[in-house]
Amino acid sequence: MAIAERIPVLLRERPFRRYWTGQTVSLAGDQISLMALPLAAVLVLGADAAEMGWLKTAELLPALLFNLPLGAWVDRQARRRRAMILADLGRALLLLSLPVAYLLDVLTLGQLYVVAFAVGALTVLFEVCNATLFVALVPTERYVQANSLVNGSRSVAWLAGPAVGGVLVQVLTAPLALLADAVTYLVSAGCLARIRPVEPVPAPVEKGHFTEGLRWVVRDRSMRALFAASGTVQFFNFMFHTLFVLYVTTELGLSAGVLGAVLAAGAVGGLIGAACGGAVVRRIGIGPSLVTGFAGFALPLLLVPAASGPEPLVIGMLFAAEFLSCVAVMLADIAAGSFQMALIPDAIRARVMGAFRTLNHGFRPLGALLGGLLGAALGLQPTLWVATVGTLLAVLWVLPSPLARLRELPERAPVGVHE
Repeated sequence: MAIAERIPVLLRERPFRRYWTGQTVSLAGDQISLMALPLAAVLVLGADAAEMGWLKTAELLPALLFNLPLGAWVDRQARRRRAMILADLGRALLLLSLPVAYLLDVLTLGQLYVVAFAVGALTVLFEVCNATLFVALVPTERYVQANSLVNGSRSVAWLAGPAVGGVLVQVLTAPLALLADAVTYLVSAGCLARIRPVEPVPAPVEKGHFTEGLRWVVRDRSMRALFAASGTVQFFNFMFHTLFVLYVTTELGLSAGVLGAVLAAGAVGGLIGAACGGAVVRRIGIGPSLVTGFAGFALPLLLVPAASGPEPLVIGMLFAAEFLSCVAVMLADIAAGSFQMALIPDAIRARVMGAFRTLNHGFRPLGALLGGLLGAALGLQPTLWVATVGTLLAVLWVLPSPLARLRELPERAPVGVHE
């Protein structure tokens, strides 16, 4: 078989290939920041558990504040791609301010909070627009394949980003490592500037325009179940991730390089999950894939607070936790993403995604804040036990819903019609 025939159909199409390339590079940079930003707070500025909670809250609070209004705004715009390019350029400039401040010896936790909040706000704008751009580039019958490729990009980012981030932090210091993420945003903007998709016609402003997406999410039984399950995962998982870096580097005594390697092991699992996830979804169906994905994501994370003993054993438990959970989360992401893209009407897509992200991602800053407060009050390990056990509750939302029995992608629902 010729090499060209082995390449997925979508990657043979230049517009999607450029979109996918930009996403891959930008996601890799995000993983560098995932390492470098908290390490800058811990290693350079001496942040404690509560301050780490505030930093993560500042990063995630824009999802709660801006998804809904930006979703309503984006549905009224004709040029979503241009807004995504501006968001990329803005994020690059904000991140560049941190190494500049560090070199001038004026870097503070306050600046980290402000930059984290502003980058988070621009990320909300980018992601709300991204849902509309995705359906402009991908035909319905290719949704599962496209989501597999995009999640594969995320896995490649998880693989390369933490390992590179760990090395950059050790060689350059954490603030200077953020330069790499700024560059990736510039690459993403360049890739988006080179595609010309036919974007959906802007929605007219009518009565109830602002709240239509929120009402649609709440009324649709399957979307409601997916929201509840995803929100549960987001809340408890961000309790977990707020303290994970601090726990691994202080209580377990592992270096930034080892931490990067552990996260890279998760990326390998994610890459395997993305490569196989599309086939699994097609074989067992959307609903069973979601149930399997949510359960398979939560269970291995119990190994993190349980890790103890000789250092090789501790590292092995962390590797297993990251690897297995990331295999499962790719399965859940591919199934959930394909389901949403197929079901949501084009006319209200940005508003629905904005509402879903408001409800869903709004749990992130709450989880991060509670994680920081509990970490300071109870200790890091007990709080990680609460977070990992709580993540398992997500499955209970999906099992009694119609979503658990769904095999094929649903037909796109008319606006205002709900199951």
